[in-house]
Amino acid sequence: MKFFWGLLVGLALGIAAGLLLAPQSGEATLSQLGEQSVLLRDRTTGLGQQLRARTTEALAQGRELYDRTKEELTEQYAKSKPS
Repeated sequence: MKFFWGLLVGLALGIAAGLLLAPQSGEATLSQLGEQSVLLRDRTTGLGQQLRARTTEALAQGRELYDRTKEELTEQYAKSKPS
């Protein structure tokens, strides 16, 4: 029970210190958070598009390698098969 009360008192003191020592008003902080969220969303969208393009390219290369290897193995099998 002492731990619980200590936790509540510590939380209250932390909130009070944060409010007293805040470098800017709440409105300014909300505005700044809004701007940062827009920047983060734009950056995430760009990274998602890059990742999608790289994935598509890697899949195309993988398919090409698979087809080439399959063709080569089929030819080698046909050559080694007794007539």
